[in-house]
Amino acid sequence: EHLRDLGDRLDELAGVRGLIDDAIATDPPQEITEGGVIREGFDGDLDDLRATEREGREWVADLEASERERTGIDSLSVGHNQVHGYYIEVTDANLDRVPDDYRRRQTLKNSERYVTPELKEREEEIVGAAERADALEYELFVDVRERVAAETERIQALADALAELDALASLAAVAVEHDYVRPELREGVDESPDADGAATAGVEIEGGRHPVVERTEDAFVPNDADLPRGSVAVITGPNMSGKSTYMRSVALAVVLAQTGSFVPAQAATLPVFDRVFTRVGASDDIAGGQSTFMREMSELTEILHDAGPDSLVLLDEVGRGTATTDGRAIARAAAEFLHDELGATALFATHYHGLTDLADERERVFNLHFTATREDGDVTFLHRVVPGASSSSYGVKVAELAGVPGAVVDRARDLVAAEEADRWRAASGAGREDAVDPADRSGEGEAEGDRDGDASLREFLAEEASEDGSRSGSEADTPPESERAEPTGGDDDRPAAGAPPGLAAELRDLDLARMTPIEALNALHDLQSRVDDDG
Repeated sequence: EHLRDLGDRLDELAGVRGLIDDAIATDPPQEITEGGVIREGFDGDLDDLRATEREGREWVADLEASERERTGIDSLSVGHNQVHGYYIEVTDANLDRVPDDYRRRQTLKNSERYVTPELKEREEEIVGAAERADALEYELFVDVRERVAAETERIQALADALAELDALASLAAVAVEHDYVRPELREGVDESPDADGAATAGVEIEGGRHPVVERTEDAFVPNDADLPRGSVAVITGPNMSGKSTYMRSVALAVVLAQTGSFVPAQAATLPVFDRVFTRVGASDDIAGGQSTFMREMSELTEILHDAGPDSLVLLDEVGRGTATTDGRAIARAAAEFLHDELGATALFATHYHGLTDLADERERVFNLHFTATREDGDVTFLHRVVPGASSSSYGVKVAELAGVPGAVVDRARDLVAAEEADRWRAASGAGREDAVDPADRSGEGEAEGDRDGDASLREFLAEEASEDGSRSGSEADTPPESERAEPTGGDDDRPAAGAPPGLAAELRDLDLARMTPIEALNALHDLQSRVDDDG
């Protein structure tokens, strides 16, 4: 029906087209005052003036040959300039052959310029005809322009109809060529059979794709999206795994659907959003005096002020431009505000894995992550989104793929492994039940393979922590000092745990984050030697 309406709006404008075709030359000049705009045959008076000018120029063109023959001066020439008009030029060597009817017009260094009465008359005819033709042609053009302008309303209506038809035809061509699907749009209460009538319609996309990225990839991986209205999806996963592309694909599906287009997916049921807000990418504004982080915060401010329950919000790595503690706090507070205060539907990509705890604390927050496989130290990004939280971003692996020097990559791996061991030791020492041995974590160290030195150090840390616990337990059961037996000397004077006094304190003071693997092994060897010597 809409296409039929568009067809009815396609006014042929036959009168306007006929006027332009009859009046305007096929290839007119850029300046309308230069002549040549009006087509030959449109106006009789203009045609006569043009004929007079043309005949005069043809006569001048033939004058040079006839005057050479009449005077016998082979070097004679006929020319024209803006100051003196047409002239006949004769060199000084031939001045004795100049006819009596020549009138001197200009003297040059080696020649003289002349004019004849007939040439002067022809010049006046040519110039006069040209001037009158230009003036008449401009008048005719203005008349044509005014007659066309009188049909402005019809022309604009036709332009609008053609623009809409062109857009729809383009969308249709893309949909057919790239296998798009017609989306179902829903507003307000979810009326699907499984709904209880209370929940509002959310984003449901099956096999969604990014309309641009899929054309640049040999094998684009489609992903589903199931976002209840007002929910916040916290998306974690490795760098380069597809988080940003996934968020953009959801937003583009929403925008395309609300423009009347099919969408790149196998199936799509979408709500009608009032606005789409994005905080994606990072760049500074040197001219405006804004750093990358300041621009990020400015854009976040606009979103948190203007978004509402009918808005779709995309936030990509909010808080990354400042210190980790501050950035993580800002990211978490923003996610909580989106959920608690705004009720907006949001996709929140982050490398702050602590934000995944929000799924346990907020009703409408859930976790998604992009998967990767590890085999023989190599990480393969699957670009597939699945429920749950990710445990690592594989930043060191991405740095290696980007071509960062090997020495930097190796040092980064050492620092990651040392920091993991340090955190595990601190958690174990505090008696936390959730403390996990770094060797069992699915983080960067595991993806790259544990070094023997790191494994040995972790084993020793575990043994030392166990011995510390044993000593603490033994001391708790030790009788009062008055009931203890006096030391008898010899080997029995050593502490019961079998470790030199202060060994645990020295171990805790080791700065593992700044030690290389060989330094850690040397420290471990020294500690083991002291244990053996005292044993």
